[in-house]
Amino acid sequence: MRFRFFGWVITGLLGMVLSGCGYNQFQQLDEQTNAAWAEVLNQYQRRADLVPNIVATVKGEAAFEQETLTKVIEARAKATSIQVTPETLNDPAAFSKFQAAQGELSSSLSRLLVVSENYPNLKANQGFQDLRVQLEGTENRITVARNRYIQSVQQYNVLTRSFPNNLTAMVFGYQVKPNFTVQNEAQISAPPQVNFEKK
Repeated sequence: MRFRFFGWVITGLLGMVLSGCGYNQFQQLDEQTNAAWAEVLNQYQRRADLVPNIVATVKGEAAFEQETLTKVIEARAKATSIQVTPETLNDPAAFSKFQAAQGELSSSLSRLLVVSENYPNLKANQGFQDLRVQLEGTENRITVARNRYIQSVQQYNVLTRSFPNNLTAMVFGYQVKPNFTVQNEAQISAPPQVNFEKK
């Protein structure tokens, strides 16, 4: 009877210590971050699935710039070849590699859409226009999903760095997660040059 009583007391104390140290909050925010990341991947996959249809439609335009089309195909292949695992969220190098590949695909798709404006037949093609609208909607969904992920990671990282939760993080091996960054931060931080002089 005495041992049972001490067992209950120790269990109760352990529960109070673990709940007060942020352990449960780590579990909650880790799951929230993983769910937000899954949505980002879902939207990236949606975009990757649209690319073959866009490429097939554009190939129908005989004179379309082959180099632009090739870059889209290569960027999609590179973006979809990167294996994303749960460990990707905790590995800054793997996360950066994934982010760079997705950025390259975004860039090549943007270029494709800009170039397509020069082709009246493509602009008149309803199938292409429908795909373009779907792609633009997907890009918006990617932005929303990434923003949710960024917020989830911010909450998780603040918890990981805050005292006394940082002690819990250290004991249980919770580390700060990498977040999305701007690829050309130095370039966009420079003020734009505006010249109103007439030539």
